[in-house]
Amino acid sequence: MPMDPVELADRLGRWSSGRGPLYLLLAARLRRLVDDGELRPGAALPPDRALASALAVGRGTVVAAYEQLRVEGRIVRRQGSGTRVAGPARPGPRETTGAPVFLHLLEQQADDVILLACAAPAEPPPVLLTAYERALSHLAKVTGDIGYHPSGHGRLRRAVADHYTRRGVPTDPEQVLVTNGGQQALSLLARAFVEPGGRVLVEAPTYPGALEAFGEQAASLRTLPPGLDGLEGFEAAIRRPSRRPDLAYVVSTHHNPTGSVLPPLARRRFAAAAAAADVPLIDDEVLAHLAFPGHETPPPLAAFGETVITVGSLSKSVWGGLRVGWIRAAKPVIDRLARLRAVHDLGGNFPAQLAAAELLPRLETLCQDMAADRRARHDHLRAQLARQLPQWQAPPVPGGQTLWVRLPHGDGDSFAQTALRHGVAVLPGSGLDASGGSKEFIRIHFLADPATLTEAVRRLATAWQAYGGGHYRGDPAPRSMAV
Repeated sequence: MPMDPVELADRLGRWSSGRGPLYLLLAARLRRLVDDGELRPGAALPPDRALASALAVGRGTVVAAYEQLRVEGRIVRRQGSGTRVAGPARPGPRETTGAPVFLHLLEQQADDVILLACAAPAEPPPVLLTAYERALSHLAKVTGDIGYHPSGHGRLRRAVADHYTRRGVPTDPEQVLVTNGGQQALSLLARAFVEPGGRVLVEAPTYPGALEAFGEQAASLRTLPPGLDGLEGFEAAIRRPSRRPDLAYVVSTHHNPTGSVLPPLARRRFAAAAAAADVPLIDDEVLAHLAFPGHETPPPLAAFGETVITVGSLSKSVWGGLRVGWIRAAKPVIDRLARLRAVHDLGGNFPAQLAAAELLPRLETLCQDMAADRRARHDHLRAQLARQLPQWQAPPVPGGQTLWVRLPHGDGDSFAQTALRHGVAVLPGSGLDASGGSKEFIRIHFLADPATLTEAVRRLATAWQAYGGGHYRGDPAPRSMAV
């Protein structure tokens, strides 16, 4: 069977952001996938029209790109048997990630593209530099320590424990495992709890990095609506012994991508149901501290049940380059994860952990100091969207970093390609939804400065017109574009 055209479009990434004819840009990216072994010999490529539709280009663009690769000997095209990568079919290594959010990080950044796909602070705050100065002063006094700490350095484990104790969840340092960011925490949990083919309950949509982590373990994903809407389905799903999931994953506070916050009573019910059914429940708290002024953040899910496993990180609240995250759980779970971590990674960066230990007691204050600015940028982005793209639906959120935007017609995958050709990278909703839904959504962040956000919306409005934005009925948007 030919490769799914949307899957190939995701793996092509920002193929159209360079200069030159579109068919040559497309051929160049396909050539790279073939030469790097991402498209293996014998692999069947999508038909011309199907790939053109997924990329929101004219069929002639795909035909010309395929012809370029055929002349080079990289693909074979035969009437009736389609288009294949040249060479005999053979087994190869497992395919790498197809998640657009990660491919944006792997690719070289184009100077003229405004990146609204990956939400993270654009630069380290001054307080991080101060924390490193203090950490290096402590490092100069270290003796008798080889620097390997698979569970995390003791100072940081204590700081994380104190952080949760202050938030109403009494925690011992032995209940904390330090990780290289929240993504490693999710990968460790997936390895520890999910067998190949095992069931994992996730919200739809949800954080795409979690879907990747569970997919690495060949999990069978079962989906529920996010937040309060998914509570009854969650309780029903875990009550069936024959279909009980291996693991459940939720983003209870400033949900990624919708921004919703689970109320305290619902948190209690989630935690109680998971404990009664003996289902490990992961609460992803990476965005928990990013509330806007005037919005109270409920206690962590772990405050309502000791069986809850909490994942945290400083990547969103401080800076992504500070690769420090953690898992808070019952001690037996932490011990199990530490043994697994030691096999793959002998421990995180020592100075970074010391700096994080300096930061954590000030984390709430740091986030509060930045909250008004984030809300102003949120309001500015929504105002620009309302003025230039009034047909788009972009509901406000009480915190976090992103808007979950519903397009009036068409789909996020093909529009994201059009937007990229107009200099803006957005994240299509289908990559965040394991149910196959959310195709009419895109996710964009509001962390850029107001001038950049204004320019981004101007480009999105131009892209929307090129995509067929003048058609406001429920019909699919026209996809053909000049080659």
